[in-house]
Amino acid sequence: MSGLVDASLIVLVAVVVTARQFRAHRIDSERRWWLLPLILVVLALRGPGLLDGRHHTASELLLGAELFIGLATGAGWAWTTRIWAEPDGTVWSRSSSASVAVWAVGIGLRAGLFALGAAVGVHQDSSALLLALAGTLLVRAGILARRGQAQRPDATLSGAYGDGTAWSVGRERV
Repeated sequence: MSGLVDASLIVLVAVVVTARQFRAHRIDSERRWWLLPLILVVLALRGPGLLDGRHHTASELLLGAELFIGLATGAGWAWTTRIWAEPDGTVWSRSSSASVAVWAVGIGLRAGLFALGAAVGVHQDSSALLLALAGTLLVRAGILARRGQAQRPDATLSGAYGDGTAWSVGRERV
């Protein structure tokens, strides 16, 4: 795919995912939360433009920094998301205003990395951004799934034999 298609895909995924997160939605641990990040990773790794051949070391450092920022953004986004459990046991989440700040800082750092790479003369493909976005979504979804499981009532503790039964503390007669 061309750079324009990759850029359009990145913008589309970011807008859809971000807009969806500011509405309350149910966290379903059985859902395939890892599927969209996996598709983005495959798209990012399909071509040879991930690293610049002329500036291999600088390109690797920029890619590593991009991935680190993506993972940190995903973790920050997940930890600033509000999670609550309904009485029926369903767990819901919604991003907060702090999540907007996490996104803004992440985008600012990525723009700074791009400017640094351009100043050094490193050719940067959109594959690095796709890979970082996949990391962001994967870490966020994984942390939310884990936090959501902690909100659910433990099935092994509820519904045991004798729950709700009044026990006599008096002496037994033989």
